[in-house]
Amino acid sequence: MPDEIFEGYGAPNQTAANNEGRDAFDDTVERGKEVKCPNCGGNMVFDTETQSLKCEHCGTVDKFARSDDVKEIDIEKAFDSAEKWEKTVVVRCENCGAKIVIGSDEVAKECPYCGTSQIKRTEEISGIKPNAVYPFILNGDVAEQYAKKWAKRRIFAPHKFKKSIEAKNFHGVFEPGFTFDSDTCSRYSGSLGETRTRVVGSGKDRHTETYIHWKHVSGTFVHFFDDVTISATNASGDFSRLLPFKRDSIKVYEKKFLAGFQANHYSRDIHRCWGDAKSIMDDKIKKMILDEYNCDTVGSDFRVTTSHRSVTYKYVLYPVYRLNYNYGNKSYPVAVNGQTGTVSGKTPISPVRVVIAVVLGICAAVALYLLYSNGNV
Repeated sequence: MPDEIFEGYGAPNQTAANNEGRDAFDDTVERGKEVKCPNCGGNMVFDTETQSLKCEHCGTVDKFARSDDVKEIDIEKAFDSAEKWEKTVVVRCENCGAKIVIGSDEVAKECPYCGTSQIKRTEEISGIKPNAVYPFILNGDVAEQYAKKWAKRRIFAPHKFKKSIEAKNFHGVFEPGFTFDSDTCSRYSGSLGETRTRVVGSGKDRHTETYIHWKHVSGTFVHFFDDVTISATNASGDFSRLLPFKRDSIKVYEKKFLAGFQANHYSRDIHRCWGDAKSIMDDKIKKMILDEYNCDTVGSDFRVTTSHRSVTYKYVLYPVYRLNYNYGNKSYPVAVNGQTGTVSGKTPISPVRVVIAVVLGICAAVALYLLYSNGNV
């Protein structure tokens, strides 16, 4: 791992296990493993209400063992000794390019993103598995209600778009992310300025002027960061708007949590995500340092140098309901936090609704003008 990424540590070799996580996972998804009911042989899925497996046919419940004892992983080890997924293969959608990780004995009939059946097997490896998971707490019907309230406020969205927001159109997907802990020690020095005013001149030339009072500062700042969360997909902006998830609900990864859902693999490896986490930490450290001084201007010579110790990470799956609506030649994604109901997304704009709004606005303006004019006759 490069020295500039893992400051304060040695640079361990990039092993084949680490390289597995690099480029093989662009938009990849693992389908939830099928778990058979011991009574009737039907499929069991994870039930959000009971937080257990439940048979879709006879209703049998499996309250499988769950552990809250999620371990932090020393970042020096990175992925070198990480546990791999069970035996799987990667298939690719020829229509939209999505890659799906499935069991070697499964057959992918349909792409979960675009719905086509143009699925072909590839030779890519499916890589490692997470060590933690946030289970789904909300079911699809509740996610639908949150999304409908969100869509209702989008007055220019087409009616068909709002009608498409139904539980049957949502896919429950576990999104990958990394959390980082770091014990930081920062040294800083440079000029900070405070804007002040003073009265100068005399007589007619007497006036108030604004100036910056500069002072040189230096010191050491120590801070511990806990669970800085970074999306491991290319849709990081979408993911960040869904945060936070319920921290007290995190569990040790168990494949039964995935039953009935899908799970994306990371498309951004730990090197890139750790770099993003350090940038977030750097910004927060600088802000916390500046907050200790009464200043409003930062000199060009102000520098902060941070070293990291005891850095750990978790590779986590986060529950998200996703819907993609095609309008014109564009796709508009909607995402719902599977624990809190927070909604993020983009909506198409209906030209008809815009025209109606403009016409109504003009009519209202004319009516107000006529009312005002008649009142002044």
